[in-house]
Amino acid sequence: MALLLAGDIGGTKTILRLVEKTVEGEMKPLYELRYPSGEFPDLVPMVQHFLAEAAVKLDLASVPETACFAIAGPVLNNTAKLTNLPWQLEVKRLEQELGISHVSLINDFVAIGYGVSGLDGTDLHTLQVGKLRERDPIAVIGAGTGLGKCFAIPDTNGIRVFSSEGGHGDFAPRSELEFQLLKYLLAKHDIPRISIERVVSGQGIVAIYQFLRDIKFAPESAEVGKIIKQWESEIGKTEKTVDPGATIAKAALEKCDRLSEQTMQMFVEAYGAVAGNMGVTLLPYGGLYIAGGIAAKILPLMEEGSFMRAFTHKGRMDSLLEMIPVHIVLNSNVGLIGAAVCAAGL
Repeated sequence: MALLLAGDIGGTKTILRLVEKTVEGEMKPLYELRYPSGEFPDLVPMVQHFLAEAAVKLDLASVPETACFAIAGPVLNNTAKLTNLPWQLEVKRLEQELGISHVSLINDFVAIGYGVSGLDGTDLHTLQVGKLRERDPIAVIGAGTGLGKCFAIPDTNGIRVFSSEGGHGDFAPRSELEFQLLKYLLAKHDIPRISIERVVSGQGIVAIYQFLRDIKFAPESAEVGKIIKQWESEIGKTEKTVDPGATIAKAALEKCDRLSEQTMQMFVEAYGAVAGNMGVTLLPYGGLYIAGGIAAKILPLMEEGSFMRAFTHKGRMDSLLEMIPVHIVLNSNVGLIGAAVCAAGL
């Protein structure tokens, strides 16, 4: 039996989980707590508080042997500085101050890459069965606040995950309406290029809506328009009081607003095309997993068919794309699961 510590560390909240790895290799969660990240000056006192609580609840006398923390930000040379917290994390310091033999810091999307290997059938919704090849690469893509990508290859100890900044590649329009969107965004932001995540992300949903509204594609509803205008008035402020992307998606799911429906149709098709680009790049016959905070919330729209049509629409490569298993990740704790998988491999 091995005792592991997994953490999913964000600017707003941090989730810590104590996990037992059995001799059979099973990962058994023992104890979990959520903390407001900003209430602690550093990760160390938070972890110390967590381990003290766990020791009392579980009657434990030892600290974890290994720990892995998924960080919302880049990790370079075993060091991480969180984007929205004044925390400077360094592996050696964490090992010394926490008394844990092996600590690892990984990017939060890399953690999702590890996490997909720890999911079961109930955690996934399959869009395309494909033809699974268990020793072939695995691809992960996820639209949320931004657009994350990573890929993994199987090895003798499980999988090895590699990070990517593919979400910052160039947005490639495929239709006249998307070409108009590209021109709109270039002019609106006065920049020389548009990255993929300006379209395929939560901010992209709002950008597509604004574009369609401004070209008068359809009348704007009073309800959705009020939320959009409130959000626009808060641009530049740290705290936002509304979530326009969620409002647009909800209206599209309820089919009560033509502008929102067209917005989500464009978003889903662009998402499918970008996932398909990843497919032809990696040929991930080990599976392509759609994570992030959006796909699972708009499942009916992802199922309607336009996502997979855009995914497989690659000319002479269509038949290759039809062989890739494609799954939507439903488990929102996939990053935490991945941190535990990573800790188990240290």
